[in-house]
Amino acid sequence: MQLVVARIGRAHGIKGEVTVEVRTDEPELRLGPGAVLLTDPASTGPLTIETGRVHSGRLLLRFEGVRDRTAAEALRNTLLIAEVDPTEMPEEEDEYYDHQLMDLDVVLADGTEIGRITEISHLPSQDLFIVERPDGTELMIPFVGEIVTEIDLEEQRAVIDPPPGLIDDRAEIASSREDDEDDEDESREESEDESREGDA
Repeated sequence: MQLVVARIGRAHGIKGEVTVEVRTDEPELRLGPGAVLLTDPASTGPLTIETGRVHSGRLLLRFEGVRDRTAAEALRNTLLIAEVDPTEMPEEEDEYYDHQLMDLDVVLADGTEIGRITEISHLPSQDLFIVERPDGTELMIPFVGEIVTEIDLEEQRAVIDPPPGLIDDRAEIASSREDDEDDEDESREESEDESREGDA
């Protein structure tokens, strides 16, 4: 199957290097020298990685046949796509490929449904699950062990233990507002009763 492993950013320098936004947990495997990658749009590829290096915390790549800044800029925003065996598993335990996590149901420990994973965002500091809730809104769940407590591929679900404030429980907010309104109504009624008694 095909997986997006990176997106090409701006040109770096004048010798054809480009910055890339990494979208894989295994850049050394997917984005190493000699790797041949498909592209989106397809017209810009396939591209063969010639060299790679890290500069100021960002991965820089140079592709065969791309020798100057103009050619590098022409690749900007191109998606890099790798062919991956769908049965292949990461080498490290408790690591997963994006395609294994996509469409997993996200639930709390008690089984309460939160939503479905629609995208995995790879940031420099951490990975994020983009979760679509039943009402169509989206949540961002950090993919860290303290929050994502279990990944069950057989049951196709991710169990989370979110800290306070991570999930906006609209039902609780609505209930709280209704309680506040009821309290206000009761206060008004009491004030009106006291006013009537005073007039009497």
